[in-house]
Amino acid sequence: MKFRLAYAALAAAVLATPALAQEKTFELKLSHWVPASHPLQKALEDWGAAVEQASGGTLKYKVFPAQQLGKAFDHYDMARDGIADLTYINPGYQPGRFPVIAAGELPFLMSDAKGGSMGLDAWYRKYAEKEMKDVKFCLAFIHAASGIHSRTKKIVVPDDIRGMKVRPADATIANFVTQLGGTNVQSSAPEVRDIIERGVADAVTFPWGSLVLFGIDKVTKYHMDAPLYVTTFAFVFNKDRYNEMSPRQKKAVDDNCNTEAAGRVGEPWGKFEDAGIDKVKAQSGHEVYKLTAAETEAWKKAAAPLEKSWADGVKKVGLDPDAAMKELRAELGKHNGLAK
Repeated sequence: MKFRLAYAALAAAVLATPALAQEKTFELKLSHWVPASHPLQKALEDWGAAVEQASGGTLKYKVFPAQQLGKAFDHYDMARDGIADLTYINPGYQPGRFPVIAAGELPFLMSDAKGGSMGLDAWYRKYAEKEMKDVKFCLAFIHAASGIHSRTKKIVVPDDIRGMKVRPADATIANFVTQLGGTNVQSSAPEVRDIIERGVADAVTFPWGSLVLFGIDKVTKYHMDAPLYVTTFAFVFNKDRYNEMSPRQKKAVDDNCNTEAAGRVGEPWGKFEDAGIDKVKAQSGHEVYKLTAAETEAWKKAAAPLEKSWADGVKKVGLDPDAAMKELRAELGKHNGLAK
């Protein structure tokens, strides 16, 4: 009798855990293109650790920083093609490819890194299903609102851009530079210091903490302290890898690919960037300046055509830009990320 009860208990235990016994263990490759000292490294480590814990240890991870697996511009296609499992992308590095999420790049739209990240993510989810259909969209986020940094002269009003060579942060800022009579110099973030040092570019739109991290403060002198722009980013996941996973493993990924997770990525990065202002101010030979109310209005007026350009791009993919922008502003307001 005791033997039969023991056998029955053992059989029940075996039947109760077939999914766990059949789960395959994966080591996920998480790739980005900034230095390992950047706060994004820790953000990806935290993301991987949360997924590993939620999966019961069956989803392990390794972070590959500093373009080890591929160039910054290639990271979306690297996730699509399985070169990496999760990648960090800047959609604005490929002008015209992701027209909807480019709304987040519009000047003077967002103010707070955490609120802006959560608002952008909550809004973009339904659009990502079409715009980033080659991958599994994980989350979207932004860095802190930032200004422009120059090697050659102080930039106060839009007309100061005329004749300058500027490395833009994204496609929207590139359009802005062209509109204002400047010339765009394209490069990924790790290449910016070199192109300014060699005189290939005169100025750059870049967030403060990263300005110091990448050594760009060593080759610039004049720094506009204004919420001129933010850059939109995303984490995207390889679909084939995701589809190989068990339901429990997929849930571990899904639970870390949501709006709350976007805020957890955006907030510490925003604080890191904001802290860079004081670091630059503490250095000799730098001029950090704010815009007056009149100067700010001049920039906003000059930037107005950019929203029309964005709207035209959205119409081409069959969407209503007015409705989309209204939704975005509503989500940003809900999460305290809308610029005043």
